[in-house]
Amino acid sequence: KAMEKSRPLWDNPLQFVFACISYAVGLGNVWRFPYLCQMYGGGGFLIPYLIMLIAEGMPLLYLELAVGQRMRQGSIGAWKIISPYLCGVGVASVVVSFFLSMYYNVINAWAFWYLFHSFQDPLPWATCPLNSNHTGYEEECEKTSSTQYFWYRQTLNISPSLETSGSVQWEQALCLTLAWLVVYLCILRGTASTGKVVYITASLPYCVLIIYLIRGLTLHGAVNGLIYMFTPKLEQLSNPKTWISAATQIFFSLGLGFGSLIAFASYNESSNNCERHAIIVSLINSTTSIFASIVTFSIYGFKATFNYESCINKVILLLLNAFDLEEGSLTADNLNEMKEYLMATYPQEYAQLAPQIKNCSLEAELDTAVQGTGLAFIVYSEAIKNMEVPQLYSVLYFFMLLMLGIGSMLGNTAAILTPLTDSRVIAARFPKEVISGVVCFINCVIGLIFTMEAGNYWFDIFNDYAATLSLLLIVLVETIAVCYIYGIRRFEKDLYTMIGRKPNWYWKIMWAFVSPLLIISLFIFYITDYILTGTLQYQAWDATQGQLVTKDYPGYALAVIGLLVAASTMCIPLGALVTFIRKRLKREKVSTV
Repeated sequence: KAMEKSRPLWDNPLQFVFACISYAVGLGNVWRFPYLCQMYGGGGFLIPYLIMLIAEGMPLLYLELAVGQRMRQGSIGAWKIISPYLCGVGVASVVVSFFLSMYYNVINAWAFWYLFHSFQDPLPWATCPLNSNHTGYEEECEKTSSTQYFWYRQTLNISPSLETSGSVQWEQALCLTLAWLVVYLCILRGTASTGKVVYITASLPYCVLIIYLIRGLTLHGAVNGLIYMFTPKLEQLSNPKTWISAATQIFFSLGLGFGSLIAFASYNESSNNCERHAIIVSLINSTTSIFASIVTFSIYGFKATFNYESCINKVILLLLNAFDLEEGSLTADNLNEMKEYLMATYPQEYAQLAPQIKNCSLEAELDTAVQGTGLAFIVYSEAIKNMEVPQLYSVLYFFMLLMLGIGSMLGNTAAILTPLTDSRVIAARFPKEVISGVVCFINCVIGLIFTMEAGNYWFDIFNDYAATLSLLLIVLVETIAVCYIYGIRRFEKDLYTMIGRKPNWYWKIMWAFVSPLLIISLFIFYITDYILTGTLQYQAWDATQGQLVTKDYPGYALAVIGLLVAASTMCIPLGALVTFIRKRLKREKVSTV
């Protein structure tokens, strides 16, 4: 009770909503949702996405917010109150959030790196650098593109494989230290400082997206990208992966299972309307994904059209010079007809020239699917360099990435810090500033692994395997615990006490049946997918070819993947086992006395 009385609260409900939006609306909305639209049916993907929002997203978000608000504790304390045997659920959430914080802030370091370089004229990724003799361009850059060269060589200085670790890149290490310093200053005084920062991290990305939308819609070829996005490919609805991807996107974009939402909700007034806020946050999150996709596809359309027209112009120039044709006799409209004419008239000459004649296709350019860092740091920078005043749009874009990344980091660190500050043993000995500083310092030091030459490969391992299965198991146990251990009727009474009304049939059906079945389906799918995949592989950068090549993970990397999955998932049964042994020993001690 003493802890509850001294517990800091949000200044107002709006601040809590901004905190949730800042956390939930992250990089996944900008770089993963557009990719899924591109892969699984364009506008048709919105059908399974919205269904999963209703069946999975809103109910599970409401459940986590209600648990945090009612129990007034972080993830460990909240689930321990529901049942002492569930203490491992909270520990698992903290472990997953710790893994996420270790590598996620590296994205902010990369954003700082690009932001600092955005003030140069010309942009450093606009053209290939000269070689050491100043007689031509760097050979690696000529084999790929200037934007890919800047990313893989000048930013990451990436090694050819995971086995070649290389050294720490001091520029990236400094950017990572700066990123952690910014996060520390934002969380220094708990809700008192975080509550002010979230207004900025939640609202500024929308301002930048609006600017980019206006600019994107005025770009040449933007319409091609929007038509591509909104043209539904309904045949994809029969593909199970479409529905799995929609469910997964909803699940992870809302940040379920990390403990961040429970931590944020624990600082609410007990009478806060968490039902209304769950609906608002989930709708804003999904609307942002669609809005960001419109912006992204307008940029996609511009980039694809630019590349397509450049390809056409190169082919026209090649044919004009090779066959000594009159200027203006070849155009984009009559190119195919002239190619057929030249092939029939000069078969030998055309056959010799054929390997240099590219098949230019706008559809093929639009079909090029990219997500994650490839979209954020290569595709966008490729489009930005071809805009007017590219420095301005580069600064705006990478500043937006920083705001999105820092907003997500505030939630990740809250999931770790709230259970620690809730602990009487730790809170009594150390002030919040020290606890926050130690957590940030440990994460920063471990994060230096990701600034090595092989760091990007380790980043992909953590990004792909540190959270997926663990979060599915955590949220499944959470749902079962509330509905069948704590009791749905008891939970109804708690909600009535807090918001003045009981949940309607929709919430209860989703919690008790639909959401758990969906999570079990996702869990089975991922387990099956891992088994059928066989040897796990990764994409390595081959500097000699200037492209990515597929390689098998070495044995020690597979061991790390296994440890990442086990470290969090095993917390749940181990927590129950330790609680059982403690109770048993306590019972035996009492009986002997």
